[in-house]
Amino acid sequence: MEISKQSSFEFGIYSLGERIPDKSHVKSEEERISEMIQMAKMADEAGLDVFGIGEHHRPDFVTSSYAMILAGIARETSQIKLTSSLSVISTADPVRVYEDFATLDLLSKGRTEIIVGRGAFLESFSMFGADLKHYNQLFEEKLELFMRLQENENVSWSGRFRSPLENTSISPRPYQEKLPLWIGVGGTPESAVRAGRLGVNMALGLLAGRPESVKHLTDLYWAAAHEAGHNLSQLRVSVTGHAYVAETGEQAVEEFYPHYMNYFGYFMKERGQNFFVSKESLHPQRTSNQILAVGSAEEVAEKILYQHELFGHSRFMGQFDMGGQSLANVEKAIDLLANKVAPIVRNALAKK
Repeated sequence: MEISKQSSFEFGIYSLGERIPDKSHVKSEEERISEMIQMAKMADEAGLDVFGIGEHHRPDFVTSSYAMILAGIARETSQIKLTSSLSVISTADPVRVYEDFATLDLLSKGRTEIIVGRGAFLESFSMFGADLKHYNQLFEEKLELFMRLQENENVSWSGRFRSPLENTSISPRPYQEKLPLWIGVGGTPESAVRAGRLGVNMALGLLAGRPESVKHLTDLYWAAAHEAGHNLSQLRVSVTGHAYVAETGEQAVEEFYPHYMNYFGYFMKERGQNFFVSKESLHPQRTSNQILAVGSAEEVAEKILYQHELFGHSRFMGQFDMGGQSLANVEKAIDLLANKVAPIVRNALAKK
């Protein structure tokens, strides 16, 4: 089985829009949204390929209406692709989501993608009247409907969790023939198999550890796609996760560490758990055989190339702004990703 390893490797960043205390200061919603728009403009001007925003429905995030923020970004950028870094389709109406992203595609003149998944937080289930005991069935049914909407303008459909559609006209239609669709996969083998079986791109979320420990997920994905008869050259895998790039690896850890601690400390505390890692323990993770994408441009490029050999992926997206990282530091990291990391990776792949 030959897996396509595209020479056009893409780079991007994403934001979850969290607004958690940083040295007792909490950014306002307006400030945080403006910051995300500015990040997207920076990424566009630097020549990155894609910018994403994740959906959350909590007061410590500003991304409940993430498609609207992306629409604002569409009018402030000209080249960069725009995507959800995760749309929690399990608790949303697929028709509404499709309409929003088709409209975004018209606004951006064909620069829209969407990543759908089940999400890491569960607040949206009770908020939108979805029963957690149907966690898997909700996702499967709503994904099936979304994919049906992609195929036909007039749709007849019936399911368990939504009222039926009877030759219903779904509009607007996107600028592109179809919205590029990805399924977000964490550590669940069944999710990887589903994405492959359906012939949908896979967005693999990786946070830490050794990439060999998750290689089985991409192996399952490619095998399921092959068994289902899909053209592997038309499918893509992306790797997303926490990231930061600085001039040196030491500087990267120094600037990343306090925000990493702030981010995980905050969310682990609300679950009744303490989080602590030493700054010294992050330095060994700069090596190529570790997932956490923090280091110099050369170190991060080596990580991506190492993972490419394992996963056959063709896109990397990093979360640079986590835990209150300053916009000035994010801008420097974007510049390094676009102008140092990307050329190293692309040149190395071109030689192969």
